[in-house]
Amino acid sequence: MTPKSHYTRLRLILGDQLNARHSWFAQRDDQCLYVIAELLQETGYVKHHIQKICGFFLAMEQFAAALQKAGHGVLHLTLDDTCQFKDLPALIRHLCQQYQVSYFDYQRPDEYRLLEQLRALQPGDGVEKAEWDSEHFLVPYTDLSKRFKTGKPGRMETFYRKMRREHDILMRDGEPEGGQWNYDDENRCKLKPDDLQQIPAPLLFASPTREVLERLKRHKVKSFGAIGSHLPWPVTRQQSLKLLNYFCQHGLPHFGRFQDAMTGHSEHRWSLYHSRLSFALNSKMLHPRQVIDQAIKTWQDNPDTVSLAQIEGFVRQILGWREFIRGVYWSNMPAYKSMNALNGQRDLPSWFWSAKTRMNCLHQAIDQSLNYAYAHHIQRLMITGNFCLLAGIDPDQVDDWYLGIYMDAIEWVELPNTRGMSQYADGGIVGSKPYAGSGNYVQKMSDYCRDCSYDVKARESDNACPLNSLYWHFLEQHHELLRKNPRTSMVFRGWDRRDADEKEAILARARWCLEHVEQL
Repeated sequence: MTPKSHYTRLRLILGDQLNARHSWFAQRDDQCLYVIAELLQETGYVKHHIQKICGFFLAMEQFAAALQKAGHGVLHLTLDDTCQFKDLPALIRHLCQQYQVSYFDYQRPDEYRLLEQLRALQPGDGVEKAEWDSEHFLVPYTDLSKRFKTGKPGRMETFYRKMRREHDILMRDGEPEGGQWNYDDENRCKLKPDDLQQIPAPLLFASPTREVLERLKRHKVKSFGAIGSHLPWPVTRQQSLKLLNYFCQHGLPHFGRFQDAMTGHSEHRWSLYHSRLSFALNSKMLHPRQVIDQAIKTWQDNPDTVSLAQIEGFVRQILGWREFIRGVYWSNMPAYKSMNALNGQRDLPSWFWSAKTRMNCLHQAIDQSLNYAYAHHIQRLMITGNFCLLAGIDPDQVDDWYLGIYMDAIEWVELPNTRGMSQYADGGIVGSKPYAGSGNYVQKMSDYCRDCSYDVKARESDNACPLNSLYWHFLEQHHELLRKNPRTSMVFRGWDRRDADEKEAILARARWCLEHVEQL
């Protein structure tokens, strides 16, 4: 369907606004033109994983086709069509003039930079501009300022319990289902050898990538990571629903139990029991309430195979953490983006882009990320994030890496998770303590250490796991802050009992690791 020469209204749909149930689409309007556009500005604000770029571009193309099939007027623009425009405002001004519109509408972006850009946009003389809600999140945008205070630490657990009550999710007669709010103690299991044979194969898709890859090459778009001739991620609502159904059937029965586990000894070690729905959710192909309701129904229909601990662990991630992180983002931007409470200054090691490190835990997590544009939350927090925290990496560089490498990474969700939860650069707004760990944590939750060049039990030797000495170096470096924190003060008791020579040997090993970080 070729667009007409004149429309009354132009409506912009961004790449993470693929919500087929938005009220915009309830009725067809012959005088309304929907615009979905690939933009160079969106490929270049950080260097992205090639699967991430292809995923968004393919999903945008499919969404445009679905809207057109439903009878809406749609203009889908590729990089070939938009490369002449320096940015999004320039494109919108041109389209408003070209189609002689009187009204320009946009859904409120979930990234601060895009919201600023669109609110500052002057679409043209006589063109009225209106901002709409994206109709996706469970906490309305207008309520965020009431629930989250700028610079004030909030706690996810408190927020999560309020959300459970407000939305009547996993509640019974005003009390939490089962009599307790969470089941973390049951959900921290390590995968044993016998468990590895039971891990389900991930459901993968096969959208052709050739045309998008040729377009990216033609416009010299920089990217990194691996990709094949077909993309394994969902790029339509129908595919996203299939992935949701597959997770509820095959992943949910053991999701909570193994949600923190890691392994290097399974064909499906990158997917495990995780839903991998974050890209579908963050692009809005799926609504969070739909995901929660279907998972709960699976639990209710299958109480013998899905326990309360499994469903609660999953609901917590979406109803609790996802909505909480969004509130932290909007209540603290734009200052949040430059916070550096621990004064991290070191450069990100080059092997974060190649996975060529002797530390097997880092190699596994980074190699997986490069190959699949995906790692689960503990790999992000306690493997790559933990190393960056202990090594004092510049949080700007850490943010750019996380924002670029992961399929689901959009700034509203990436920034508080990385700069806040992972790097403690916000000084405690997200987390009540820095999430720092030695090699002992990695050994407890994975089998990575079994195949590592380093000795996870050693602290001082040339072959000692770097995480061990870096952990104590981190605590010593920030001892004034951490001794005051009731959640970290107790770890100093063991450190204080060591004699001076042992402490110095550990710190010397850490200094060597930091000076030779590229060789680790």
